[in-house]
Amino acid sequence: MSKSWHDNDRFWATWKSFMFPKSKIENTPAEVDQILKLMKIKPGARVLDLCCGPGRHSLELARRGFKVTGVDRTRAYLTEARRLALKEKLDIEFVLADMRKFRRARAFDAAINMFTAFGYFEKPSDDLRVLQHVCASLRPSGVFLMDIMGKERIAKIFNPRTWHREPDGTIILEERWLEKDFSWIENLWTLIRKGRMKTFRVAHRLYSAVELKALLRRAGFDKVKACGQLDGARYDENAIRLVLVAKKA
Repeated sequence: MSKSWHDNDRFWATWKSFMFPKSKIENTPAEVDQILKLMKIKPGARVLDLCCGPGRHSLELARRGFKVTGVDRTRAYLTEARRLALKEKLDIEFVLADMRKFRRARAFDAAINMFTAFGYFEKPSDDLRVLQHVCASLRPSGVFLMDIMGKERIAKIFNPRTWHREPDGTIILEERWLEKDFSWIENLWTLIRKGRMKTFRVAHRLYSAVELKALLRRAGFDKVKACGQLDGARYDENAIRLVLVAKKA
C-alpha cells in the first residue's frame, strides 16, 4: 500500500516555508489573543496543541504561562519546536505521535487544533476517533477549539486552478477537484524552483458547520459553538474560517 500524503516527510519538508511564512509566525500572538478570548482559559491551564507543526502556537502559549503539550507526526517539525523552546527556556512537552493514537485521559484543561489539521484520513471513523481521543484527554468542563476551512467557504471561493509567484521567484501551482458528493477535496500542489518541479497530492475531508458540530457531539462534547473567524464573528455568508469551540460536560 502506498504511503498517504500526510505520512510523507518530503511533503512537510518541501512545503514548510510556504505553510509557515514569516508573516504567519508574526501573526501568532494576535491569533493566540483571539484563541484565549474564545476559550476563556487562564495561565497555568494545561493545553494540548494537537498537530502543532513547528510549534508556533505552543511556544506562544508557553510564553504566557500555560503548560503545553504539542503533538505532531513530523519529527523534523518537533525538532525545530524543541530547539526554539530551549532557546527561550520554555518548558514544553513535544510528543511524536499520530493524532489518531494520542490519548491521555483527563490530562488537559483545553485543546486546540489549528490551520485545517483535521480530516486527512480516508476513513470517516478515523476523524471520529481523533475527536473521541481529544474529548477523553480533557478534564470535565475542558474546552476544545478547532480551526478549519469550512465546506461553505470552499463552495463560495472554489477555483479549480490557481498559481502565484513567491518573492524568491518560486512558482506555486494548485489544482483542485471535489469528490464523494462534496465531502472530499483532492489537490495537486506543484512547486517550480530554479528549473526543478515537484508535485504532491494533498487531500482531506470537507465539513460544514452542521456536520462538524454533530461529529463533535458524537465524540462526547456537550456545548458546541461555530464562529466564522477567530475573532468570534458569526458563522454566516461572510465567514472566512470555520472555528468550533466545544465544551466537555
